[in-house]
This record gives sequence, C-alpha cells and structure tokens, in this order.
Amino acid sequence: MKPFDTLRGSAAPLKDGDALMANVDTDMIIPKQFLKTVSRSGLKEGLFYELKTSSDGTPNPDFVFNKPAYQNAQILIAGENFGCGSSREHAPWALQDQGIRCVIAPSYADIFFNNCFKNGMLPITLPIEECRRLAAQAGGGNSIFTIDLINQTISSPDGVEVSFEIDQGRKANLVAGLDEIGETLTHDGEISAFEAQRKLSTPWLEKA
Repeated sequence: MKPFDTLRGSAAPLKDGDALMANVDTDMIIPKQFLKTVSRSGLKEGLFYELKTSSDGTPNPDFVFNKPAYQNAQILIAGENFGCGSSREHAPWALQDQGIRCVIAPSYADIFFNNCFKNGMLPITLPIEECRRLAAQAGGGNSIFTIDLINQTISSPDGVEVSFEIDQGRKANLVAGLDEIGETLTHDGEISAFEAQRKLSTPWLEKA
C-alpha cells in the first residue's frame, strides 16, 4: 500500500446545484453493473456513471470529473453521509482509480470510512461550513491544496490552515503504508515465537 504523508493536489467539489452533494451512496459511486471484477484497475469508467453520463449515453458536460480542469484532482469534497448504502469495497477502489487519495466530508457511512483506511485513502471529517469553504476554494481545478497528515492540517489555496482529527493508529498505518495484514506482519517475530512455544507446550495439536 502506498504510504500517505503529504498530499499536494487539486480538489473536485461534488455538488448538486450549488450545494455539496449529500447522502452519496456506494451504488452512486460505483453502480452494481461494474462489480463483476475483482481487479482494482479500470473501475474509474464506472465511477459516478449515472451522474457523469447523460440519458443518451454521452458524457454529461456539467459533471465535475467530465470537466478537464478536475480530471487530475486527488481530493474530493462532498456533503454529509458520504459512502452510505451497501458495503462494496469497489467504492474506494473506483475513487482511487480516478486518482482520488483523500475525501473531505462532514460525515461518512462507517463501512465506507473503514474501507478507505484499508486501501490507503484518507477520509477527513470536517464541519459542513468548512467543507463549503474548501469547495469554494477549489476554483476551476487549478487551485492547490496541501494535506499534511503528519501534522493533521489542510492548507487551502487562500493560505488558511485548518486542523483535522484522526485515530492515531490509523494515521500511523497510512504513513507507513500498511493495511491490516501489513500491520499484523510487523509482529512476525512475536508470531513466530508464539508458534514455536505452542508447538512445545501442546505438541499433540501438531498431529491434527
């Protein structure tokens, strides 16, 4: 998993009219017809498919990721309850395939929130007013934000710095580039020692 310490990049605001889009569920992020693969590549084709595709099958020019200025964005800013719905891990995979490494929203569905950390993506929780301010700073996609995970700060293009909270264990794993399996393997020596001792203390289990 790619380590995450400092991210500098542009941000894409996910809006419904003038407001940040709320209650974006995982079927909206990656519709069910795109779940036939276990590969993490190519999923950006289905990302927000129903939002970015018009009824006649052509690209919707008003959708944020169809605008050239936002196609290289690494940060997504959205409204409340982002990632609700079914527990599909394809949702963070599709966002990552698009290039998104960080989502900023006022709140998240628990499973999506947890899946982000498991896949090296940083979900940041901020008050809705702060999310709106950052979305306004996104401009035409050319404005650069700096997310400093070490110091837990976001620097917006206007020079304003805002702090965010994060579980310290999850922060350490993101910085080190470790998922849950990787974290477990950091204790390989202790696990091997336990297994060796177990074989000595309960040798009859080895016959099973």
